[in-house]
Amino acid sequence: MGDKERDNHSEVTDFIHHSEVTDFILVGIRVRPELHSVLFLLFLIIYGMVLLGNLSMIGIIVTDPRLNTPMYFFLGNLSVIDLSYSTVIVPKAMVNILSQKKTISFVGCAAQLFLYALFMVTEAFILAAMAYDRFIAICNPLLYSVRMSRSVCVQLVAGSYLCGWVSSILQISVTFSMSFCASRVIDHFYCDSNPIEKISCSNTFINKMVSLSLAVLIILPTIIVIVVSYMYIVSTVLKIHSSEGRKKAFSTCSSHLGVVSLLYGTVSFVYLTPPNNPELRKIASVCYILFTPMLNPLIYSLRNKDVKDAMKKVLCKQKVLL
Repeated sequence: MGDKERDNHSEVTDFIHHSEVTDFILVGIRVRPELHSVLFLLFLIIYGMVLLGNLSMIGIIVTDPRLNTPMYFFLGNLSVIDLSYSTVIVPKAMVNILSQKKTISFVGCAAQLFLYALFMVTEAFILAAMAYDRFIAICNPLLYSVRMSRSVCVQLVAGSYLCGWVSSILQISVTFSMSFCASRVIDHFYCDSNPIEKISCSNTFINKMVSLSLAVLIILPTIIVIVVSYMYIVSTVLKIHSSEGRKKAFSTCSSHLGVVSLLYGTVSFVYLTPPNNPELRKIASVCYILFTPMLNPLIYSLRNKDVKDAMKKVLCKQKVLL
C-alpha cells in the first residue's frame, strides 16, 4: 500500500511538473539543414518588401492631402495591420531558422497568439468597413460626407480593434488554460491555437467550441456586409448608362475586391488544409503571413490612380532634392 501511494504521489508530482511549462519549442518549416540559409534569405527578402510596401503606403496616405478621405483612412489602417501581424511572427521565425534552440517562452507564445489573432480579426472587420464605405460612395453619394464622417470612420476602426481584442482575449484564455504535460514541441513556426491544442493533455472540447464560435461570429457578419454591399454596388453601377461611368465606379472597388479575395483565399487555404499534413499547413500560413501583406500595397498602388499620382509626386520631389 505504501509503494502504491508513493507511485501515485510520484505521478501527481510528474504531472504538476510537466504542466507548468515555461517555454515551448517551435519546430518550424522542415527543410534540409543546407537549405536553412536559403529559407532565411527568402523570409528576409519578402519581409523587407512587406516593410517597404506598407510603410510607403502609410507615409503617402499621411503626407498627401488628396488622400485625406475615408477610403484611404481605412487603407492606412489596413497597412498598419498587415505590417503588425507580419512583425509579430516573422522576425522570431527568422531567428529560429538559424538557431539550434528554437524556443519561445510561455509568455512570448501567449503574446504572439494574442497579437496575431487581434490583427487578423481586426483586418476582417476593417475590410467589411471598407466595403460599406464603397457602398455609400456609389449608392448614396449625396449622403457620403454625412454617413462616412471622420467620427464615423474612427468609430468603425475602433470597433474593429475592439472586436479583435475581445476575440483574442477569449482565444488565449481557453488555449493557455490547458495543461501541457504531453509535450512542449509545437509543430509550427509560430504559436497558433491548433498545433498548441495537439500538445495538450487536457480535454480540448471547450477550446474547439470557442474557436468555432469565434470563427462564425467573425466570418459570417463580415462576409455578409461585404457581399450585400457589393450586390447593391453592382446593381447601382449597371444602371449607369455611360460605359466610362461604369468603368470609373468599378475601378474604385476592384482593389478592395482583390484584397478581400487574397485575404479570405489564403486564410481558407490555411484552415481548410488537412490537419494530418502539417507541412502543407505551414506553407499555407507563409502565404497569409508574408505574401498577403506584401501584395496588398501593390494591389492598391497598381490599381489606384490617386495612389499612383501620390507616388509619382513623392518620386519627383526626391529627384529634385537629388
